[in-house]
Amino acid sequence: MSPATPTRVRALARRALLAGGLLLALAASGCATVPVYQREHVTDRIMSFNAQARLDMRLMKSFDAREGSTGGTGGAGGGCACK
Repeated sequence: MSPATPTRVRALARRALLAGGLLLALAASGCATVPVYQREHVTDRIMSFNAQARLDMRLMKSFDAREGSTGGTGGAGGGCACK
C-alpha cells in the first residue's frame, strides 16, 4: 500500500463532506404523511400558489360577509343552506 498523500487526503475529506451534506439535505427534506382529516386544510383554495385563486377566494369571502350568506358558487343549494 502506498502512503496517504495530502492530495488523496483532501479528496477523501471532500467526498466525506459531500456525502455528509447530501445525507443532511436528505434528512431535512421534511417529507410527511398528512392524515385524511387534515387534507381539507392542505387543499384549501386559499393555500394555492395561483394568484387568481387567492383573489377569487378573497372576493368570495367579501361577498359572503356583505350578503350574510354563503353558497351559490357552483354547489347545490343557495345562501339559506337548502339542498
